Amino acid sequence: MQIADPFGYFMEGTNGKGVLLVHGLTGAPTEMRLVARQLNRRGYTVYAPLLAGHGGDVRRLRGTRWQDWLGSVEQAVEQLTAYTNEIFAAGICVGGKLALLAAHEQPGMLKAVAIYSPCFLYDGWNVPFYYPLLSRNITWLAHVPFLDRLNFNETSALGVKDQRMRRMMENMTKEGVIEKFPGKGLVEMYRLGRALKHELPHMMTPTLILHSREDDLSSPAHARYISDHIGAPNELRWINDSYHMIHLDRQHRQVADLTADYFGVSHVSDRL
Repeated sequence: MQIADPFGYFMEGTNGKGVLLVHGLTGAPTEMRLVARQLNRRGYTVYAPLLAGHGGDVRRLRGTRWQDWLGSVEQAVEQLTAYTNEIFAAGICVGGKLALLAAHEQPGMLKAVAIYSPCFLYDGWNVPFYYPLLSRNITWLAHVPFLDRLNFNETSALGVKDQRMRRMMENMTKEGVIEKFPGKGLVEMYRLGRALKHELPHMMTPTLILHSREDDLSSPAHARYISDHIGAPNELRWINDSYHMIHLDRQHRQVADLTADYFGVSHVSDRL
């Protein structure tokens, strides 16, 4: 595959099935590599594209909306069709929500979706007290002129329990990961979540939901909400011994195996 951006990640598989891996807000394709390698060993072709506005600095990200990020996912789905007979998608946090919406807007293109650590607002046990407050009032705060110029720091744990993996995350800035969250990005994250909630009852794509019991950024309530409100058949599985970034934390192999198993079983096709 010819990849237009320098950060995109592609591995051709052997089973005729492809998985689109969607990174999170301020993230980059490099964060999906551990899961990508495991899926590729199971025969899947994997492609992790760079979302619009990402891979550079905060100013570039400020210039995009969630619809631009969704456009990146939909374009990547089209690119992957040339290499596979069936396409699935998996994404972390914002990336998972984008995958769900892409599947909904392109019926039949994505056979199933896996969403990791879904999050509508940052309300985990390790976030500063004012993060949930900001998120719950983001509708009117979005109209404050200077908000889009504010940047918010990551938590000290970076959403990763394993210290070795955390050090690896710290070195990913050279591979496109942005260190700070722009206020504008949080506004767009909220708007994306609102759009997803509106469409959830109408979604028919089989969905796997994976969430850590120890998620430091996002309460498990978000995973339960999606499971309870999505119209599609879904499976909610809990991950232990990891924080928010389950796709590269201590249980990333379990995350990859659960994803591969869900995409590989016949009942997914039977549901369509």
